[in-house]
Amino acid sequence: MTHKRALVTGVSGQDGSYLAELLLERGYKVFGLVRRSSNERLERIAHLEGRVELLRGDLLDQTSLSRAVAEAAPDEIYNLAAQSFVPTSWQEPVLTAEFTALGVTRLLEALRQSAPRARFYQASSSEIFGKVQQSPQNERTPFWPRSPYGVAKLYAHWITVNYRESYGIHACCGILFNHESPRRGLEFVTRKITREAARIKLGQARELRLGNLEARRDWGFAGDFVRAMWLMLQRETPEDYVIATGEMHSVREVCEVAFGELGLDWREHVVHDARFVRPAEVDRLVGDASKARAELGWKPEVDFVGLIRMMVRADLEALSSAPSATS
Repeated sequence: MTHKRALVTGVSGQDGSYLAELLLERGYKVFGLVRRSSNERLERIAHLEGRVELLRGDLLDQTSLSRAVAEAAPDEIYNLAAQSFVPTSWQEPVLTAEFTALGVTRLLEALRQSAPRARFYQASSSEIFGKVQQSPQNERTPFWPRSPYGVAKLYAHWITVNYRESYGIHACCGILFNHESPRRGLEFVTRKITREAARIKLGQARELRLGNLEARRDWGFAGDFVRAMWLMLQRETPEDYVIATGEMHSVREVCEVAFGELGLDWREHVVHDARFVRPAEVDRLVGDASKARAELGWKPEVDFVGLIRMMVRADLEALSSAPSATS
């Protein structure tokens, strides 16, 4: 049983909640960084109350980050916090850059000053590949981001590499492809589909409006992906890894599985809406995680169909047990 200490930014998000569970299972003392907000949402970690110590901090504020790092005195830092919804990055590109790009520099500075021996994990994203130059994408694939979010994530990736090479910090980037779960935010397309399919099944909705049904992604289970994050920081030599399933599926296929699990025909309920099409679409992202398999011993345990079925069943159960979920 370890007695390590870990600081997780974005602990109240999908990945943060799964990672906190994993670290607690391994005997870590876990600190979670949360923003000081009047409408703070901690539902995803409510079941961990009393087991995760919450610290106040903000990626926009250097002082708060330095204070949190000094207080946690971590052996490992996992930076999962970001403005992480791609469509929002078109509407708020400057704020996305402040959080998702410069926020990483602030956190690295806090680490360098207060916990220089801590190991650091940065959540990179497959969106940095964007207009893909080769397929599948691996650690050597050229980057070509196609959204303000992707550009911000690319800065965060390179600044992490730069601090590793310049200051000798044990820092790793996980280039994670799309990963979902019942805890995924409702704004993301997979959860939007599973939630609305469940509402339609229960008679609470009649149609689902979506953008590009042919957009294809490499979708995995968040619980599998956080295990890869932890494995990266256990290696003595810090390196960057692509984490992916190696399978590509379309938004249309998500609809087929989700509605089919509920005994519904998706074609009777899904309506194309051009408002949800991105200004610059990323059509084909699929990752090659052979390096992670070989060096980390990592592989996904939940497949695509099992993932979507898990999500739609969870949404159906949650909606069915809600006191008055009629809208």
